[in-house]
Amino acid sequence: MCKNKISMLISAMALTIAVSSCNIYKKYELPQNGIVGEYTQAAAQPADSSALGNLPWDKIFTDPILQGYIRLALENNLDLQNAKLNVDIAQAQLLGAKLSYLPSLAFAPNGSGSSLGGSKLSWGYQLPLSLSWEVDIFGRLTNSKRKAKAQLLQSEAYRQAVNSQIIGGVANTYYALVALNKQLAIYKETAEAWKQSVQVMKDMKEAGRFTEVSVVQSTANYHSVLAAIPNIEMSIHELNNTMSLLLNTPRSTWIVDCESMITLPAEISEEIPMSYLAQRPDVKAAEQAFAMAYYATNVARSNFYPSITLSATGGYGTLVGSAIIDPAQWLVNLAGQLTMPLFSRGKNIANMKAAKAQQQQSLNNFQTTLLSAGNEVSNALITITKTKEAGVNIEFQEENLKKAVEYNKDLLTLGTTTYLEVLTAQQQLLQSQIQVVNNKLSTNQAAINLYQALGGGR
Repeated sequence: MCKNKISMLISAMALTIAVSSCNIYKKYELPQNGIVGEYTQAAAQPADSSALGNLPWDKIFTDPILQGYIRLALENNLDLQNAKLNVDIAQAQLLGAKLSYLPSLAFAPNGSGSSLGGSKLSWGYQLPLSLSWEVDIFGRLTNSKRKAKAQLLQSEAYRQAVNSQIIGGVANTYYALVALNKQLAIYKETAEAWKQSVQVMKDMKEAGRFTEVSVVQSTANYHSVLAAIPNIEMSIHELNNTMSLLLNTPRSTWIVDCESMITLPAEISEEIPMSYLAQRPDVKAAEQAFAMAYYATNVARSNFYPSITLSATGGYGTLVGSAIIDPAQWLVNLAGQLTMPLFSRGKNIANMKAAKAQQQQSLNNFQTTLLSAGNEVSNALITITKTKEAGVNIEFQEENLKKAVEYNKDLLTLGTTTYLEVLTAQQQLLQSQIQVVNNKLSTNQAAINLYQALGGGR
């Protein structure tokens, strides 16, 4: 009767272990509801090769000078080299996790001598081979391998993110240099024109047509333009240093094409599919962080179940235990070990709770990353749209202010207007010309930001 009860108890325990351990073998799954559910469905779709974020960077940045700088940065940048090394480390760790399925084999030859009651010293030796193999019944090795694979995928996503940041950093610095060089050219051209105006005012004063006030005003206007030039030159110098740092080269002055503009290859829709966000490296990295936490929880769960290790020892020699035999013989030993955790002062329970909490944290971080990605894309899209709208009006304003300056100069020659009106028109034109340059810079930067926001940089 007692034997039957014991058998029933053992059977019940075995069934409980089998049922409760089923989750250990499952691969990670993201929730199917909310924004994470939308991502899960979108990520399962084939990647759209024509999507902006999936286009190679040299299809977006077509300026040959800029392309050369980007290639140099990708070759020399130390941050990218470290990111690639992290991928190598993760690959090695994954290989180690895969090899843990194989048995371990050790060769440990040994020898000893013994003498009893003053007898002649007897020498013995042993040439053993020891083999040990852990049977992965409850998924500890499997989940460790899956965690290592998720870490590899995460490191590859980080490498792509660094790649994208370097490309975007070089492109932003390049177009900032373009804008500053254009501003410098505008100020120098304006300074030359206003220098001539000073001389005109002096000549007209000598002719009795204007007073000293007009000469002083034109001179002050001229020097205000000269004062702005050193600040622009200083900013250009600093940006050249920034570019040198990005390219990991000694300080240099970098050539730019002042007419360069980014032209996006297709009309950009205001609505971005979730499948585009799924290509972002930070989103991929956050997903793999959740996968790693999930498998870490499974490893913690597997610590509640028994571990089984099979071992075998074989060899040739004259040592058996502490005895010496003669002649030498083959020695074989087979063993199996089952270790069942019974009481570990709550350590396994605490580890399990911590692993579950970290898994929930990684899921929360993934959702936050996904929401932030959508916001970044939305901001980049609205910036492109609005900078284009503003650009049309700014360029229209510049054209009309150029005419206003010419008309006022003609009226000044005829004596039907004052120099103050000419001065006002010239200042407004200068401001408008700088606005045009800044608007083009904003348009280029918005295109770069959108490309990065969509995971571009391959």
